[in-house]
Amino acid sequence: MEKFTTLITLLLAAIIIFKWAVYKKWRSLPPGPIGLPVIGCLIQMITNKPTFRWIHKVMDDMHTEIACIPLGRVQIISVSSPELAREFLKKQDIIFASRPDCMSGRLSSNGYLTAVLSPVGDQWKKMRGVLALHVLSPAKHRWLQDKRLKEADNLVRYVYNQCKNSPEGGSLVNVRVAAQQYCGNVIRKLIFGKRYFGNGMEDGGPGPEEEEHVAALFTILSSLFGFAVADYVPWLEFFDFDGYKGILKKAIGTLSKFHDPEIHERIQTWEKGMRANEDDILDVLINLKDSKGAPLLTIEEIKAQIIEIMLATVDNPSNAIEWALAEMINQPEILKKASAELDLVVGKNRLVQESDLNKLNYVKACAREAFRLHPIAPFNVPHVSMEDTTIAGYFIPKGSHILLSRTCLGRNPRIWEEPLKYKPERHLKDDGSEVVLVDSELNILSFGIGKRGCAGVVLGSTMTLMLLARLIHGFTWNAPPDAPNIHLTESKCDLFLSKPLFALAKPRLSLNIYHQLKN
Repeated sequence: MEKFTTLITLLLAAIIIFKWAVYKKWRSLPPGPIGLPVIGCLIQMITNKPTFRWIHKVMDDMHTEIACIPLGRVQIISVSSPELAREFLKKQDIIFASRPDCMSGRLSSNGYLTAVLSPVGDQWKKMRGVLALHVLSPAKHRWLQDKRLKEADNLVRYVYNQCKNSPEGGSLVNVRVAAQQYCGNVIRKLIFGKRYFGNGMEDGGPGPEEEEHVAALFTILSSLFGFAVADYVPWLEFFDFDGYKGILKKAIGTLSKFHDPEIHERIQTWEKGMRANEDDILDVLINLKDSKGAPLLTIEEIKAQIIEIMLATVDNPSNAIEWALAEMINQPEILKKASAELDLVVGKNRLVQESDLNKLNYVKACAREAFRLHPIAPFNVPHVSMEDTTIAGYFIPKGSHILLSRTCLGRNPRIWEEPLKYKPERHLKDDGSEVVLVDSELNILSFGIGKRGCAGVVLGSTMTLMLLARLIHGFTWNAPPDAPNIHLTESKCDLFLSKPLFALAKPRLSLNIYHQLKN
């Protein structure tokens, strides 16, 4: 009996010690609001829209650069410190290399068939290899250069055609439309070998099909990891209380309406022997083979990965350049300096080319500064902790979603002097070394790093810089005649400029350069 009592005592002591250890761990979570049982802070999330601004306010009010916000079954860890960001994505990168299993990610990737949105596993490794080796490799980047050039030419032609129809040789241009459609044109040309799904417009602008296509891409981007209730309480997905599921399904359906006929027709041309040479990314994906000579990718994998590639390429360059041009118009000396650099490196007898970009340090600094001050999204694509760990003395539970704040990293006053001022010179180095758009130290978050780093850094950087360089080199830009300057305010619901940028453009090169551009 005495031995039994001793055993029970030891067992109870072990349970108490274990529970105390667990309690101590959870007590050492990063600071944050106290949530209700089961639902956490979901009520606050629902009633404080947009959620990203509420999260940032919570962190500001608590004077913390790391916060833990319980949302349903998930601990959201929000980070605004570059030092802490490096702990997550550099020192312990392997622990945080997975992605969330949630409604918006699953729908957008067609059940996790893609590279960026899939949790760690064989499918992620397979698709990551496809992108790195066969789609976004340096060799493929060079192979697709001519297609990118045609869309850079079309951008200039589109803006020029609006100017030439004005009796004063200048015209108000919707820069947001020009930038977003340029990005859409580039990726459609790279993937499908075509600019338009329909007939397009004679002036080089988008037709209704392209407008619908790009709008659907941005709709998905705004809803993906957009703090839907079903992302944190899966059993509520059926009810779709906040409408995210319906919005995503409708937008994905729009993309499928345009993409699927192109994909099916192309597969048939290869099967019937009507196509002999690869000409674009779709050809590459169709013709990939496994070790046994069978198709490496299913049709569903091809469809899903094409959508993901498009999502990854349309938003960052277009948003950054709209903001950059707005900031530069308000600071004419910056615009003048960038134009002077282009004239020095390129001259006025031809248009800027991709081969010129590595010499355009100031133009690159202008783009990098836009990424710093005006990111397209408030947070990165979430990382998920695959095991319990500790960061800076804080307990980070397995399954936590890690959100690095793009806005707070880029505007952190400890890192950046005058953080809210657009000042490209801050990125120029005394030794004249080349400016790059990615920051491995995470003082800004333009492109991801580490195991989940952006495989399309080269493509994204090239698109961003060509868009900015072509607009500045080809045209002068001023505020509209009835406005002293551009009103630089963010939209309440996202990080876009509150109103699309309309700016007065006039050709600044010899007219024969514009006349040589072909449809």
